Amino acid sequence: MHLKDKEVKTNNIIPFIPEGDFYFTKGVEAFQKRKFDIAIKWMKKATEMKPEDPLYKCQMSIIYTEIGAYHAANQLLTSVLQSSDYIDCYYLIANNYAHLGLLSDAKKYADSYLEKEPDGDFSEEAKSLLEMIDIDEEDDEDWNLDDEDELLIYQETAFYHLENMEWEKAIPIIEEMMTIFPEHRMAKHDYTQALFFTGREKEAIDMEEEILEEDPSSLYSHINLALYYYEKGMKQEYENHSQALLNIYPILDQQKLRIAITLARTGIYKEAYSRFRMIPKEKVSSHLSYFKWYSIAAFQNGDPGKALALWEEGCKRHPKLSKEEGPWV
Repeated sequence: MHLKDKEVKTNNIIPFIPEGDFYFTKGVEAFQKRKFDIAIKWMKKATEMKPEDPLYKCQMSIIYTEIGAYHAANQLLTSVLQSSDYIDCYYLIANNYAHLGLLSDAKKYADSYLEKEPDGDFSEEAKSLLEMIDIDEEDDEDWNLDDEDELLIYQETAFYHLENMEWEKAIPIIEEMMTIFPEHRMAKHDYTQALFFTGREKEAIDMEEEILEEDPSSLYSHINLALYYYEKGMKQEYENHSQALLNIYPILDQQKLRIAITLARTGIYKEAYSRFRMIPKEKVSSHLSYFKWYSIAAFQNGDPGKALALWEEGCKRHPKLSKEEGPWV
């Protein structure tokens, strides 16, 4: 090759300068692989290239939501609404407020979304969110702030005993709570757990089946019955309820945790591990059961390093866990 020809070919090389779409695509690919830190870096580059594109910021907000950074997600979405009327933002903001427990704000934005886009891509999700909020409001509407303080004391006491498997101690606390706050539905589900693990298995199952008959969509009934029937070795009944759980992806972190724990306790380790990974640790670190069953699920899925790290952190946060056998035993 002559030198002149070589110079011509070199001069014809066009430098590759990626634009926003390239970064956005890379960000989506990383997000789909659950590499969230990398996804955020790509999305930030995409928004720098095209700061006016609402889609890029919305996608970044979804990544923030996935890692539990709900406030950061809403800041992005609010900035989008200040410069455009990108309707999807209303549902995404509602979803983040629901995660934060700010249900009145979640309701406001979900209503706004449906008002502006009744048949939009997120219309079904928005309706489901509003149904969930309505249930919570029904549970809370019959007592005042003083009652809420008293209820919180009962809940925290019962929670401590249940987490530490002190079933006998939990029963009288929950019985009092059900007497004083009969509208508080969650207490009944906690009560059946205490009954089941103190040997009153039939009574526990009958109570949950009765609740489920009244409300076929009761998530906690499916959770408890899947566990009870698994423990009883009733395969068909267990599979009916475990299959229901596999089809449910709740919004609230506490509900996500209950499903993940139940799947782990009933031997569905692969799905349990996947569900645990979707839960922000800072939201559930007060649960001994989070560290215990996440560690077991990780070990059963061939990740002993993760299992050990979870178990050690769990023992530091919850010293009682150190008295139990690790997942590798």
